Amino acid sequence: MTIELPDYLPISMLNAFEYCPRRFWIEFVDGEMEINAHVLEGQIKHERAHTVGAEQDGDQVTLRRLYVYSDRLRVTGFVDLVEIEGGVIAPVEYKKGSMGKWLNDHIQLCAQAMCLEERLEVGGWKLEVGNGKLAVGAVERAGSSNVQSPTSTRSVQFGFIFYFGSRRRERVEFDQTLRDKTMETIERIWKLLEENVKPAPIEKYAKCRECSLEAICLPREVRQLVK
Repeated sequence: MTIELPDYLPISMLNAFEYCPRRFWIEFVDGEMEINAHVLEGQIKHERAHTVGAEQDGDQVTLRRLYVYSDRLRVTGFVDLVEIEGGVIAPVEYKKGSMGKWLNDHIQLCAQAMCLEERLEVGGWKLEVGNGKLAVGAVERAGSSNVQSPTSTRSVQFGFIFYFGSRRRERVEFDQTLRDKTMETIERIWKLLEENVKPAPIEKYAKCRECSLEAICLPREVRQLVK
């Protein structure tokens, strides 16, 4: 079957790919998803973060479910929260469990930050709240003369991942190593799609046990068949 390559990749699929390329393929190419108790719990916990809107508390502005994209990276998606205070911008991603040993959550967040940077620089975005309403767009389209908390910072240096399981925020620094790893992940995804070959199951069965798609993927059974 020939795959029709998309124009852009969903940022969430970077997370799936970094966790397991076969998981990415099952979700993105095969279009399969197992809605079990763990997945449903995560969706419920994300409901408030996924409500579009803006809040202002003193000098801090919080934007919910902000759509971002990068023409350079060819990725697109939503940021759960963007917090702005004193010109400093920090994306925030919500996750159901606790922080694991893998970098998939960090790469997803870093891609969001890189999209924000591109839109602030190349796209001329200005993230503001004025008269209780959110203005997102080029400076000339911002509109209100009563706008507060303008953001002119072009570099997004850090962000946070909030894990419901531990009820803790983990700060993530967007250093060059993580940025390079994020770009490498994107390049590997495009290469996989161009090659059009479904990845074999990974051999880290600890990941498989925590994956909602294990019953669809059947990693042990597939490994046995190809031996």
